[in-house]
Amino acid sequence: MWYPDWALRRPDAPPDEPAQAVGADNRVVAVNAGAATAGVAVGMRRREAEAICPRVVTVVADPGAEAAAFEPVAVAVEALVPRIEIALPGLLFAPVAGAVRYYGDEEALLAEIVAALDVVTGEGYRIGLAAGPFAAHRAAEQTTAASPVCRVTDDAAFLRSLDVTAVGSEELAATFHWLGITTLGELAALPREAMLSRFGATGLAAHRLAAGEDRDPRPRRVPPDLAVEERFSPPLENLEQAAFVGRALAHRLLSDPALRGAIPHRVIVEAEAADGTMRTRTWRNADPFDETTLAERVRWQLRAWLDEARAHSGPGIRGGVVRLRLAPTDLSDRGRQLALHEDSRAAAEAHRTLVQTQAIVGPDAVVQAVPQGGRDPGERVAWHRWDDAPPAVTRDPAAPWPGAIPAPTPALAPPDPPRLEVDWDEGIPVRIRLGSRWVTVLSWAGPWRRLGRWWDGGPPGDRYQIVTSAGAFLCEVRDGATYLTGVYD
Repeated sequence: MWYPDWALRRPDAPPDEPAQAVGADNRVVAVNAGAATAGVAVGMRRREAEAICPRVVTVVADPGAEAAAFEPVAVAVEALVPRIEIALPGLLFAPVAGAVRYYGDEEALLAEIVAALDVVTGEGYRIGLAAGPFAAHRAAEQTTAASPVCRVTDDAAFLRSLDVTAVGSEELAATFHWLGITTLGELAALPREAMLSRFGATGLAAHRLAAGEDRDPRPRRVPPDLAVEERFSPPLENLEQAAFVGRALAHRLLSDPALRGAIPHRVIVEAEAADGTMRTRTWRNADPFDETTLAERVRWQLRAWLDEARAHSGPGIRGGVVRLRLAPTDLSDRGRQLALHEDSRAAAEAHRTLVQTQAIVGPDAVVQAVPQGGRDPGERVAWHRWDDAPPAVTRDPAAPWPGAIPAPTPALAPPDPPRLEVDWDEGIPVRIRLGSRWVTVLSWAGPWRRLGRWWDGGPPGDRYQIVTSAGAFLCEVRDGATYLTGVYD
């Protein structure tokens, strides 16, 4: 079951105008009907999409909020079909063999699911029914708003007609097209040994998908003692506290020697509320989970349950979390080849240290920076919480940025520039007051005129680079006052 526009179901995404949602890599992850009609497609780069449709409204995807909003949908489906798997907010898989026997046939089950979804979200859903999840997802992609359900009776015949882009790798699909292989049927007809020899593990995975073998036919048995859990007294009612505990549990689970190098594709998240309510959700990932990805999914799920309880829209987790449990399943022992000089032990130790530091000083006190475009030093860096997904950078660092301060860049750029006392002689800086003493200006450069945000009433200013015996500084003069905007190392 799939909502192609789930990331756009938010107040700042207008339903009557072309709109798109972009991820952290500035690629389109969701479009509405207006944007799709104009030619915008999922996977495009943001600039390409905006060039095709200049009127498109762009919003940045928020997976945490989307997961919380998707929880009522998951609950509605889970009431009809147990043991659902959430792949992403807006996309879930459900094994329906038992439910079909219970309701009598597939038509009766689909009628129940459609009725439940109509109550929760109304229109916009797509349902694909097939023997495997890959074929079911592709079937859901073939549906339309007028006909939102697609039933596949023969997975092999259905997959044979699909374009090779369905394998999900643009680079691999382009290579297949160059070789004259255009459909999954032609791909499945190739010898598997040749695919493995030519394209490696990626080609082998694509060949299996083309043949309808998108799940391991012999899944590894998961002993019940691999699950990890933690109990809390008093109960955890704060999302940040619960998220830290979830991250610690993720580390314990994935570093357990009993796994013997195997990593789960699916993890069952189970939480017990103070009032005795038990909530369970299964999260699935296409690649084996790592600590960051698993901790992120646990945080999303806890946020969904806690928000649900506060809004009184469902059982949620009332009174806080008294027990949190993670149980792995669908283990994979496929490893990763380390680089020649890669020190995985040191990297893991550094990661553990930063997690502990963040738990002590708070999530907002340990941050990372990503470069972005701008004219002032403070504008050229976008900050985000350490170990969270970096924000989408909307200003290109490689753009010319006329009026930008020339190199070198200051080592320190105060977020709130303090006042700086400077003596001027006919527009030339003579000395600067540092604490209780004055220091003489040895050299200086500027001014560089800055107009400021005139549309918001921002005043213009002049920027100077000033060198003294005590250090070098970047200053800005506006409204007759001088402010320290940067300190050079």
